[in-house]
Amino acid sequence: MKAIGLGTMVMMPVIGNLSDRYGIKAVLTLPMCLSILPPVILGYRRDTHFFYLFYIIKILTALVCEGAVDCLAFAYVGENIHDRTRISAFSILAGIKMISALCGTLVARFLPVALIFKVSAILFLVGLLYMRTFLKERLNNDEVGDHHQDDHATSDVTMLAEPILNDTTIKTSVFNKKQSSLKDMIYLMKTSTIFVQALVVTFFSSFSDSGMQSAFLYFLKARFGFDKNQFADLLLLITIVGSISQLFVLPRFASSIGERKLLSTGLFMEFMNMAIVSISWAPWVPYLTSVFVPGAIIVMPSVCGIASRQVGPGEQGKVQGCISGVKSFGKVVAPFVFSPLTALFLSNNAPFYFPGFSLLCIALSSMIGFLQSLLIKDVPPQPLNKEINNSSGEEV
Repeated sequence: MKAIGLGTMVMMPVIGNLSDRYGIKAVLTLPMCLSILPPVILGYRRDTHFFYLFYIIKILTALVCEGAVDCLAFAYVGENIHDRTRISAFSILAGIKMISALCGTLVARFLPVALIFKVSAILFLVGLLYMRTFLKERLNNDEVGDHHQDDHATSDVTMLAEPILNDTTIKTSVFNKKQSSLKDMIYLMKTSTIFVQALVVTFFSSFSDSGMQSAFLYFLKARFGFDKNQFADLLLLITIVGSISQLFVLPRFASSIGERKLLSTGLFMEFMNMAIVSISWAPWVPYLTSVFVPGAIIVMPSVCGIASRQVGPGEQGKVQGCISGVKSFGKVVAPFVFSPLTALFLSNNAPFYFPGFSLLCIALSSMIGFLQSLLIKDVPPQPLNKEINNSSGEEV
């Protein structure tokens, strides 16, 4: 898993760069095709030799496929959805992902083992055929002209904030198409403070999330004696609450509240969730803290929404790929820190008695991300952009 995380950290910016050059639909075909291979192997035969073959192919394909579909999906939304409704679309996309994971778990629960991998391969193939048949590549399509005009309006407002007699010309593209993705990211980080702040928040959020996954269940088992059925019930409750909030609650308020406020609220709720769990005094406390799940889940869609505003419509792949790379880095580092820390404070050799100390450290990591999110500036609302663009279009 660590090798997959390191590979994903390197590959996601590259895949994002390729999607901006050759189109999201074309690049998305590669990870979706490679994802079919591992279940096909075990669907054909499940003996020792085929298992080792599956394991090798799974690691190699995961270097490209792990997180690539999510990264390109966010890039596609960022490229084709208007700024004001983009955060709602990101939220719905995250909710659909959680629903699909829940449905997959339920299907695997009732299917025979011999059919699980065959059904998985068929579903991968259906997804690939659906994408190739119905997904429209709208990178250079005229139907997104309105979005480009709105992006020009946003650029106009940005230029009006600078001296009016500035000699520099207005740019609708941030990146140089001839440069590599690494140079593009370095250039954007030098010129956009908001993007750097979004990357910092992404790291601490993924660092906390991965640490929670590596320590949470061990803590519950050692502290309250949870078994696999209680784990399953708790995870099912978290998935249901998160899915409902992402699909039906947050999209109604996301556009009016704004990404920055949602991001700060989500990080604070994530901090409260982990802090309360770290001092759990009864087995029902982890169930109670599931009310904070909607806030924790909205963090990454908010970060993606903030970052997508920093570039033009045809450059979303680079930005989302960079965010996915930083997210993978946080997930790789966290287990090295929190797994031994959790084992230490759950053992008899702990420096002091605090079984949930590792969870408290995870909560503090979320607090660092929360404090950083407060420094991110709000993007000007769209009605102001349109007013300035309509009244001062010729002057600009």
